[in-house]
Amino acid sequence: MPYLPQQDILTALLAREKLGSTGIGRGIAIPHGRMSGAQEPLALILISETAINFDAIDNRPVDIFVALIVPDGDNQQHLKTLATIADKLNDKEFCKQLRAAKSDEALYQVILDQS
Repeated sequence: MPYLPQQDILTALLAREKLGSTGIGRGIAIPHGRMSGAQEPLALILISETAINFDAIDNRPVDIFVALIVPDGDNQQHLKTLATIADKLNDKEFCKQLRAAKSDEALYQVILDQS
């Protein structure tokens, strides 16, 4: 995967967020954006110890963030990837396991176990 500058990633995510919050409820947000330098989807999962106000549809603060960067122009793949992520995050037990992970390694293992 080519190097993607952090500032460009943040800019892509914030550009989408300006259109409306990506907080989908139940303490979950899926910020996403498009980048011309991305050759395939890239996801970052962050579990915050303290939930953050994120203007989610249910007004609950968010503690699970799945940030997604997709190649610019690949709308079908973008929507498919978002749907897959949202489907996984609809599983309450999976979200409970994500929140319970106490290290990066534990978080990674939870994700692997769901694959």
